Amino acid sequence: QLQLVESGGGLVQPGGSLKLSCAASGSTLDNYSVGWFHQAPGKDRELVSCIKSKGSTDYLDSVKGRFTVSRDNAKNTVYLQMNNLKPDDTGVYVCAAGWDREICGQWLDWWGRGTQVTVSS
Repeated sequence: QLQLVESGGGLVQPGGSLKLSCAASGSTLDNYSVGWFHQAPGKDRELVSCIKSKGSTDYLDSVKGRFTVSRDNAKNTVYLQMNNLKPDDTGVYVCAAGWDREICGQWLDWWGRGTQVTVSS
């Protein structure tokens, strides 16, 4: 069974950077899409970025140019590099995996528990 564990969250100042990791165990990630979701306090979960099995990527407009999703199949891990962080980026970041679809991020079956990111001065 595929299990996902996020790490790399923490407290940073506005304009700072963090790199989140989504590490898989139990099975390989190389055949799956992986999406990163942002859960802000009091708001609905929102897909921030997604990467398909062959490496194509998608981003929410508000994070384009600031966030980069990548994967290292040898380490069975997907990353989310977050630069120029803003207070609105604060919240829990959750990764999820599933078979490739026409639109990356839909029909994801395996979910991590999330890692907290706080952007504050």
